[in-house]
Amino acid sequence: MEVCHIETLGERIRKLRKQQQLTLKSLAGNELTKGMLSLIENNKANPSMESLNYIAERLGVEVSELLEEVSTLELREVLEKAEKLYNTDFDLLTDEYEQLITLIEPYAQKLTQGYESARLLEMYSRCLHYEKKEGWQVFSDRAATIYEQMKIIQRRASIGGFRAMVKFTEHNYDESLAILLRERSEIEANNAYIDPMTRLDFDYTEAVLHFAVGDSESAIRIMKSGIEFSKEKQVFYRIDYLYRLAVAHAIMKQDDIEYAYYIKKITQYGDFADDKDALFFAKFAEVHYLNSFKKSFKEAHLLLNLLLEEGDYSKEYESFLNLEKGISLFGLKDFEHALVFLEKVTIADYIHHPFDLSRFYVKDAYQALCQEELGNSVEAIRLIDIAVENISTMPHTSYKDFIMVTHELITK
Repeated sequence: MEVCHIETLGERIRKLRKQQQLTLKSLAGNELTKGMLSLIENNKANPSMESLNYIAERLGVEVSELLEEVSTLELREVLEKAEKLYNTDFDLLTDEYEQLITLIEPYAQKLTQGYESARLLEMYSRCLHYEKKEGWQVFSDRAATIYEQMKIIQRRASIGGFRAMVKFTEHNYDESLAILLRERSEIEANNAYIDPMTRLDFDYTEAVLHFAVGDSESAIRIMKSGIEFSKEKQVFYRIDYLYRLAVAHAIMKQDDIEYAYYIKKITQYGDFADDKDALFFAKFAEVHYLNSFKKSFKEAHLLLNLLLEEGDYSKEYESFLNLEKGISLFGLKDFEHALVFLEKVTIADYIHHPFDLSRFYVKDAYQALCQEELGNSVEAIRLIDIAVENISTMPHTSYKDFIMVTHELITK
């Protein structure tokens, strides 16, 4: 990895002079000698404030830019590299966060003003957190302060959302929601205008967190408000995720009418936006609904096989697909093959919502049922005990009910 170099005053003057294709003589003009300017550029002489003002005027920049330890132009170049690393596709992620830390670290203490500084501090703080390094909060606070001063509300709100989601990843759902509500209230109180995308980000995240703490009524209210706002403003940012929440809620309630309505909506959105992920989600949701609630295992198995043959899905779905495959095979009484797929299921580090966790915890219950059917009662009891222990701290869901009923069945 290339080590970043912080420019000196002389280097900044020379770099700007060459960018503007000026010779030493032309920049020196009538006020400086060519030799003195050469000494300044080579850091062998310090210019007086009068000379510095003169040089800045001839270069067409502010004196403050020359005096900055890092020029705005240099920061823009660093930011361009950082954005490319930060926006690496999830499926291709390797050590990009470590690369970002190495890239930004030499500048971190010098970032004090301007969008470039704030954005670099924001990315730097997040990467420190992702890599489990100390001190990320300090850089996050500095980025938030700069955004507030510049009235860049969308990015300031993004920091508030991130602060809340840190607690979410620690499974401290109540505190996560409290932080989000506090951040949202503060930002809305201090700014007369909140852009639609920021509003929809808040709505989506708040609905997710209300569901996480078991307040379905508030979650549904916020979710539906976000959907209506999106339609009213014709801003379809986050609409697919709001529809996904609505689908998940309908599945949990086993509300066929609401489920069909929102599946239709997300499919229409996927067709309109040519969003393959949204279309895949709609088909996958159908598999889950057939398996877990309709108990139509054969139909779920056939649809799942079609999805797997198409293979057009992110690796994020792999464990979800293995889980559904295992459940459908269990329902078809192919217990040995069901166990093969269930044993492939792992809970990724980025899975934190209690509904998603609960959904994965049923894996152990289905494994227990398969072992019971195969005559391995001791192993079945061990597995169902694991499922009960995992689900015990989760809010009430149909998944929790299934695990508890299975526990009663197997232990009898």
